Amino acid sequence: MTLLKSNSGIMPFGFNDVFDIDRFFNSKLPENGFNHTLPAVNIKETKKEFSIEFAAPGFTKKDFKIDIDQDVLTISAEKEHEEHEESDNFTRREFSYNSFSRSFTLPQTVSGEKIDAHYNNGILKLSVPKKEVSKTLTKKEIKIA
Repeated sequence: MTLLKSNSGIMPFGFNDVFDIDRFFNSKLPENGFNHTLPAVNIKETKKEFSIEFAAPGFTKKDFKIDIDQDVLTISAEKEHEEHEESDNFTRREFSYNSFSRSFTLPQTVSGEKIDAHYNNGILKLSVPKKEVSKTLTKKEIKIA
């Protein structure tokens, strides 16, 4: 048997052809046996607001929870689905669970009290308005009379 050197060490010829050992051990395995997927997020800043969009298909409005705690905005969702079917010779029970949580530290320039959220066609959109910026005085010399 001919030996070939691969990135993972010396492997017998043909073994790497059937079982790609490098790709298997370098893949990111889910932590704690759960596959955590986070929805894609787009954040856009304009003069008046921040617009945050989440791609979260498969959820409903009631699955989402949006909180603000000490300038930290947290968006989370949780969905559970279960089917149960029985007939003469078999029983089938299927269930699924999907959840995520994302947190963002809000800058001092936003107004957390006026955040608006909408969910439509799998996209959660949040509008985070900016605070009115108080006009500060530029440097000015005051003459004494």
